[in-house]
Amino acid sequence: MSDFRERQEEIFTKVLKAGRRTYFFDVRETKAGDYYLTITESKKIFHEDRDPSFEKHKIYLYKEDFEDFKQNFEEATDFIINEKGEDVISDRHDKDFKGRNFTIDSEDEI
Repeated sequence: MSDFRERQEEIFTKVLKAGRRTYFFDVRETKAGDYYLTITESKKIFHEDRDPSFEKHKIYLYKEDFEDFKQNFEEATDFIINEKGEDVISDRHDKDFKGRNFTIDSEDEI
């Protein structure tokens, strides 16, 4: 049986395409009629012996956590920009990691 949240229709959706990754910001409704946010990262994975597939990671964010999430997100992104600047290094990153497969299990601690 699929998760209830997965069956909910999106009320609002924004899509951010970023190279091989796509981020979906979906507002959904709970049974009680309240709204929550799902953020999904979808990444195209190429397999040597099969057709490409998509690896997806999803987080659920409820209103009671919005302010703390926003504050932590802003602190983390500000730290990165202050330490490393705003220059994009994705070209170097893609060359450094080309051909390597990295998987992060969303249930594991990082």
